[in-house]
Amino acid sequence: MWDKKFEDLLRSFLPFLGADEPLAEDATLRDLGLDSLGIVELLAALENVYDVRFQDDALGKETFQTPAVLWKVMSGLVAEQAA
Repeated sequence: MWDKKFEDLLRSFLPFLGADEPLAEDATLRDLGLDSLGIVELLAALENVYDVRFQDDALGKETFQTPAVLWKVMSGLVAEQAA
């Protein structure tokens, strides 16, 4: 599972997810209100908060399908860029 700052940041880009609703690992982010502009803003926010850079191969819409997929890609970047 992801850390609290990831969930808090992600939730700020999901207008259709209630504050008291759990964020399911397999929830479709687009269904929760993440649009194209939100993806760009979320990407920039993740890069700033986690001090990583998303590579071109991680910028596809598949990366932003669900919280679990996004966390897997993002945490992989953190580990890769820390090495």
